[in-house]
Amino acid sequence: MALEDIRIVLVNTSHSGNIGSVARAMKTMGLSKLYLVNPACEVDSHASALAAGATDVLGNATIVSELSDAIAECALTIGTSARSRTLSWPMVDPRQCAKKLVEGSATGPVALVFGRENSGLTNEELQLCNYHVCIPANPEYSSLNLAMAVQTLTYETRMAFLDGQEKQPDEDDAVYPSAKQVALFYEHLESTLNDTGFIIKQHPGMVMTKLKRLFNRARPEDQELNILRGILTSINKSTRNK
Repeated sequence: MALEDIRIVLVNTSHSGNIGSVARAMKTMGLSKLYLVNPACEVDSHASALAAGATDVLGNATIVSELSDAIAECALTIGTSARSRTLSWPMVDPRQCAKKLVEGSATGPVALVFGRENSGLTNEELQLCNYHVCIPANPEYSSLNLAMAVQTLTYETRMAFLDGQEKQPDEDDAVYPSAKQVALFYEHLESTLNDTGFIIKQHPGMVMTKLKRLFNRARPEDQELNILRGILTSINKSTRNK
């Protein structure tokens, strides 16, 4: 279990002070990997001031243009979300989220993703995540700023990490595919369904969205995904022969 392999990913953040405050929240809980996806502001002196003693986390932040770039190597990605979405996705609470992050980080990088201050993550971005996490705040006043949300979830993550150090290692040695491998599978699946006519290109509907939800919920292991890719390849060959 390695906190160093847990990434905090901020998408399109508007205010540099929020980035600095997030760096501070992370360091107090022992996390250091900060990823900034297309930030709408500079990481400036205001960010450094609010980072306080966490300027090392801030200075080592990785800046990328797309969320897919930030999570490409991650076998587990959890996105922060409200529960009221047009299409429901597997949900976890903060403690379940923390447990999954800590367990997943034992075998490689994992990511916890936070959206824009005013609008959160888009549905397309949320569909890149294996799970969604919702902080059960007061329904009459559920206003949490970005740094507060990061502090809440990183605290739970640290507690799960400390709890895990006191227990025997889990015997589950499953290896899961990276986000990039899963994305390639979805591309292969959609291409195959187009070729067979199952998806009508002019009227694709919600087929791929629902299938992504299905496979995210099932979370196939690395070998299982290879089997699925092999099935698709077999269908491709059969379609070409016809």
